[in-house]
Amino acid sequence: MTMTVNTAIPGIDDRANETTKYLVALDVDGTLVDHDGVMTDGVREAARAVVDAGHHVIIATGRSLGALLPIVEMIGLRSGYGVCSNGGVTIRLDPELADGYEVIERVTFDPAPALNALRDKVPGARFALEDANGKFLSTSRFQDDSFGIEAEGVDFHHLLQTEAVRVVVNSAEASTEQFADAISAAGLSGVTYAIGWSAWLDIAAAGVTKASALEVLRASLDVDNALTVAVGDGTNDIEMLRWAGRGVAMGQALDEVKDAANEVTASVFDDGAAATLRSLL
Repeated sequence: MTMTVNTAIPGIDDRANETTKYLVALDVDGTLVDHDGVMTDGVREAARAVVDAGHHVIIATGRSLGALLPIVEMIGLRSGYGVCSNGGVTIRLDPELADGYEVIERVTFDPAPALNALRDKVPGARFALEDANGKFLSTSRFQDDSFGIEAEGVDFHHLLQTEAVRVVVNSAEASTEQFADAISAAGLSGVTYAIGWSAWLDIAAAGVTKASALEVLRASLDVDNALTVAVGDGTNDIEMLRWAGRGVAMGQALDEVKDAANEVTASVFDDGAAATLRSLL
């Protein structure tokens, strides 16, 4: 495995924060937006209020950069930090920058062992890969909104030779149970992975999760762990919920996700994230 990490976090000073300032890590899909990508006015207003109150609000998502940025804009987050690609990429937001942000950390790995292990195990598998430059490459015309950009079609062999930040595996043929069984049979090692609520798999470098990226930011911002809050609904949020001083699972989350949290809020369909955010004001 090859890891490329720049741990310098520009823009963060060494001063201790006021004890009333929370670090608030927010998942996107199934938390801030529903599975159609819709954010309600209640969630938007609550998130904006927490941002305006001066808390460290950090979007922490499995989405890639291009799909993270619209969420940042929706909640009025112009400065601070964002974590995307399940912890593989961290950005600094700054309105003074030409694009309004810069990538400050990117962790890559060799995807070939995982891809080879999965190729013949998952029925009708489609593969996509986010490379070290933020491009998406895919087989079988595989495209998803979470990529944030149009994927470039390539053959499977090309993927094997490309350093990856994030690998996505999907099947339109397998049921969720069949897909999970196939992933188990593949015996993946040397990577971190999470199975989604459908026949969907996200793979990152070993040890890389939303929580690992958030911990770097927490330490640099000098926020006490007791003042960290995380809200999420997916299996890729489990480490983040355990990491947080206050981990909040969405009401529609699986039991294993709820078990990792300190508390459970209402579902995404009942603005559960808004209720948690308002409790911080």
